[in-house]
Amino acid sequence: MKTLLISLAAAAVCLQSSGAAQGALANLKTRPERTDYRETSRYDDVVAFMNEVAQAAPARIHLTTFGTTVEGRTLPLAVVGAPAATAEAVRRTGKLRVFIQGNIHAGEVEGKESALMLLRDFAEGTHAHMFESMVLLIAPIYNADGNERIKPNNRGAQNGPIEGMGQRPNAQGYDLNRDHMKLDSPEARGLIKLWVEYDPHVGIDLHTTNGTTHAYHLTYSPPLNPNTAVAITTLLKNDWFPFMTKNVKAKHGWDYFYYGNVSTPGGRGRPATGSGQAATPAAPATPPQPAGPREWRTFEHVPRFNNNYIGMRNRFGILSEAYSYVTFPDRIRATTWFLEEMLTYAGRNARRIRAATQAADAERLIGKALATRARHHRGGMIEVLMGEVEEEKNPISGATMRRRKDVSKPEQMVDATTFEPSATEVAPDTYFVPADATAALALLRAHGVQMREVTRGVSGVEQFAIDSTRTQSFQQHDMRIVEGTWQPAPGVVVPVGSWAVPMDQPLARLAFYLLEPTSDDGLTVWNALDSLLDGRKTHPILRKR
Repeated sequence: MKTLLISLAAAAVCLQSSGAAQGALANLKTRPERTDYRETSRYDDVVAFMNEVAQAAPARIHLTTFGTTVEGRTLPLAVVGAPAATAEAVRRTGKLRVFIQGNIHAGEVEGKESALMLLRDFAEGTHAHMFESMVLLIAPIYNADGNERIKPNNRGAQNGPIEGMGQRPNAQGYDLNRDHMKLDSPEARGLIKLWVEYDPHVGIDLHTTNGTTHAYHLTYSPPLNPNTAVAITTLLKNDWFPFMTKNVKAKHGWDYFYYGNVSTPGGRGRPATGSGQAATPAAPATPPQPAGPREWRTFEHVPRFNNNYIGMRNRFGILSEAYSYVTFPDRIRATTWFLEEMLTYAGRNARRIRAATQAADAERLIGKALATRARHHRGGMIEVLMGEVEEEKNPISGATMRRRKDVSKPEQMVDATTFEPSATEVAPDTYFVPADATAALALLRAHGVQMREVTRGVSGVEQFAIDSTRTQSFQQHDMRIVEGTWQPAPGVVVPVGSWAVPMDQPLARLAFYLLEPTSDDGLTVWNALDSLLDGRKTHPILRKR
């Protein structure tokens, strides 16, 4: 009876708190809501909105920051479902940790607005059951500097907001969704620090695509690198995504599907300005294919992309892409409905999701062949719903916008939404990084890779003999692409003071991709070892099987 009375009292307090929050937030609107969806939220709007919801629900929502932009704006983070906002407090709950990120490309504004609206719902007590099993970490405005560079033509023919939207890159000119490995930007360094400290089990990255003219209101993607743990991709593809798509269709009548663009047989497809814009410089081209059905081809496999990077950390990396030619308010709805169903599943299956990440962390990779480069895998036939658009004028700028028509034309296409290795190496027992490879060591530490200092010389190692080197410009780098082979190195001893990177650690997949010389997204490609490579015929990183 005493327990029942306590429970009833707690419920009464919760109801009173929810009622108070609803009263305090009754007039709180996002900038799109205030302007009849003509405008998107500016940085100051986002911060003010987050402060109001946190003040209305101080027991439920806590605010902190996770980094600073090039221009000095702090990146806000809302923590929902934990007693405090610190990483220690969040991890101590033992709950499933889900990170939601919006606005990595600041012209793709739907995720930012959807995240704010969901925060308001959470403050009012909506979806309260979710927080019995999980904590949400919500970062609505990652590319804060890019967000402030509002222009009506920043996203081409995107259907609004008609007053304009931010730009794709940050203030340095970097695409932040290509910066997860090299960490050139302060935003990326803050984000990866968040991943190291809070260690979310799930990361949801909210985008908008203006690629192929399809019939979907939203497309999505799991991690694409072939080294991703099978437990993660299997759960997403077999259960989590089907749950979401079925429920959205049943409740709202809208179709969602895997992200892709139409490609002609043997071709690379239409370059998309959503997630998949530039071809991977270091990867070999897909071999020409015979004439036949068109392909539904996804973007790249490399972990410089957010969802792929998260997969390399043995976590659930999830991408959503609202369709650019759907109206602005409907793109927000599409993103919100995606989040609601994905989070509903996460709350109900928190233990199962955590178990999959734990299994991936414990998997032994030593002695296994892992991809250093990859190409699209041509699978079986799938049905893709193609659509149509019509043109209309932006009443502010006079520019042409496109609007999705309610047309759906099924077409059978080759499934090219996954990748297969095009080159592999066997994961060793240990890598060894020279003490004077300071830039490389700094990146390894920033990513949270475990290392230990060598206190006694190590023999019986292998070294990588470089056969050729070429460079290719991308993201303000002359990417260094090496070819060669690992060979026994008799007489070579790893000197004291070097750093050993053991491959029996949870981040072994990420460490492998950073350290392998021929990796298409590692330390070699991103010039972190240039000072030790110029003029050399052997690579400075050694390994022991």
